[in-house]
Amino acid sequence: MTKDQLYKELNYVSATRVCRSKYANMVIDQKELIKPILEIVFMVDDKLSSRAAWVFEFACKDDITIILPHLDYFTSNISRLKLDSTTRPCSKIIEILIELYYKKQDPIIKEALNKVHREAIVECCFDWMIRNEKIAVKAYSMNALYYLGTEFSWIYPELKNILQKDYPHQSSGYKARARHILANIDS
Repeated sequence: MTKDQLYKELNYVSATRVCRSKYANMVIDQKELIKPILEIVFMVDDKLSSRAAWVFEFACKDDITIILPHLDYFTSNISRLKLDSTTRPCSKIIEILIELYYKKQDPIIKEALNKVHREAIVECCFDWMIRNEKIAVKAYSMNALYYLGTEFSWIYPELKNILQKDYPHQSSGYKARARHILANIDS
């Protein structure tokens, strides 16, 4: 399947789990589709980029290793995302990668996710924390930043400052996650 054919196929992707899983399995089974789907994800002004991101998130949830050969491309473009419906699935992919790297100490992820990738993720997550993003993006970002803070000591004071400053003005979901992160930072 070519990139153009994949692009046309994304018109049929809906938000249902069944549909996203079907297309995610197609991407997992046809690894040559990973680069084209990522290219579509990063067509930042195109509405179909969101559908590509939905599919790619589901594919990564099933098999995170599919992103590993493309980490340079992913991390160098992630900060360009504009649409919430694209940012949310990509922020979830970041959270999965970071948890596998720091919490699970997955050797495959530890080998692939280098310092340049992690630094790009830090920058992007902080941008999402201070931008007007939806709660899910902020929640995934603060969780990723918490784990990244175990390596980069300067992160905790910055993250703590943002969480405390934004806390009174955010939703109950944000506040719950922020309390959890703040408690972990302070312990």
